[in-house]
Amino acid sequence: MICIVDYGMGNLRSVQKAFERVGAVAAVSRNPADIERATALVLPGVGAFGDAMGNLRQTGLVRPLLASVDAGKPMLGICLGMQLLFEESEELGIHEGLGFLAGRVRLFRFRDPATSSALDSDRRSLKVPHIGWNQIHVCRSHPLLDSVADGSFAYFVHSYYVEPADRSLVLAETDYGAMFASVVGQDNTMGIQFHPEKSQRVGLRILANFAGVSP
Repeated sequence: MICIVDYGMGNLRSVQKAFERVGAVAAVSRNPADIERATALVLPGVGAFGDAMGNLRQTGLVRPLLASVDAGKPMLGICLGMQLLFEESEELGIHEGLGFLAGRVRLFRFRDPATSSALDSDRRSLKVPHIGWNQIHVCRSHPLLDSVADGSFAYFVHSYYVEPADRSLVLAETDYGAMFASVVGQDNTMGIQFHPEKSQRVGLRILANFAGVSP
């Protein structure tokens, strides 16, 4: 069973329904025992990084998540959940993350803070948050991206992006003023910045790949 981790932040039922649509068994839970029994874990999330980490600590979920990943269970972070997999975020201060992946979370900046001027003319029309359909460009093959064509469109809603410490973590990237990592992975830990439950066929394909089922 896939456990969708409930720490009070995220569209949990939508993610669960998307897994069910591809034929995977997934349950929403905040019970550490369910996390321990699960064969794979999904960490979704919508909201602020610091609040999310606070909720994970308050609900006592950090330790079972760390133990599960250390034991080799597949972990998939979605949107904010992907960002939580990294070491720290600069969102509303500096906040420590789960640290499964090396790197930090940064704000999209399309103006020079020193001068308040646009960095270049191509970025002047870009807004924060990044909302809507955009392409994912596959950087290297990975089971999570099986049958996902290079240049496929996915649906994004975010103001912050991950900056991995090692380029090898980047499985796919997306152009929004500059290229940023939109799919990451290392060993049993994976993350996607977009919302698979809103990304139609591409999103369902990725969830099916993670669950090991054929949609």
